[in-house]
This record gives sequence, C-alpha cells and structure tokens, in this order.
Amino acid sequence: MADVITLGWRERLALPLLGIPLLKAKLDTGARSSSLHVDALESFERGGDTWLRFAVSVGGRQRISVSCETPALDRRAVTDTGGRRTLRWFIRTEVMLAGERFAVDVNLTDRRHMLFPMLLGRTALYGRFAVDPALSYTQPRPPMAGPTGVS
Repeated sequence: MADVITLGWRERLALPLLGIPLLKAKLDTGARSSSLHVDALESFERGGDTWLRFAVSVGGRQRISVSCETPALDRRAVTDTGGRRTLRWFIRTEVMLAGERFAVDVNLTDRRHMLFPMLLGRTALYGRFAVDPALSYTQPRPPMAGPTGVS
C-alpha cells in the first residue's frame, strides 16, 4: 500500500458535481458511510427516476447556500453514533481531495449540530488514504473546479 496518501483527521475537500468548491470534512474510519449536511431535502420524479433537491451551506462567516439536484442512488437504514437507525437518502457524487478525484456514496442528513458539514467514512477512504489522528488539514485547498473539472 505504498501509494496510500496519509491525511489528517480533518481535511478540506470539494464536491464538484454538486457545485461545492470547498467544504470541511471529518475523516472517520469508525463510520462506514459518508454523510453530508443538507437543508430542505425533497425528492421528486424526473424521467421515471427519483431525484433529490437540497441545499448545502458553504463558506465561513459569509455563508452561502448552494442549491443542488442529483439522482437518488438508494434509500438505506443508517445507524448513527448513538445507536439510532434512520432511513436516509444516498447519492453518488465525486470528491476532490489530496489531488485525487473519486466517486463516493454519500447519505444526506441533518448534521447542523456537528462541527463538520461532511463526514468521510471508511468506505470512501479504503485503499486510497490512511488517516493519522495527530494530523490536521495536511492538504492544500482543492482547486475551485466546476462540474466539468474546469476552474
């Protein structure tokens, strides 16, 4: 596993297909799935498929809301750290982190009481990254890429 990049327990990443250029994420090897905080989540039908519409708040003091629409991947039960099971929508999107761009399944939930709007779980990290809990923000900010990957 010589090609594995070591990251800190928290990093900055981008979700280019959702139009999110920068987001702080907690890297959590104890969590199987990845989670994203969303507001105003609603499902709707388009072309016979289920799509999801939601908003993601980005930025520091000057927060802005990014409106997103994407096909739903699935709806699954997720057990949180308190042992509570909830049914959550999942999407498949791309993450840009540490110079890598890769697909990841992400569940959409309410994380407003958490320190980080995104949690990157072990399924997304496996075979790609190692996490050193003594490190933090080891990577430069991702390039401000749009859905096509062009800045």
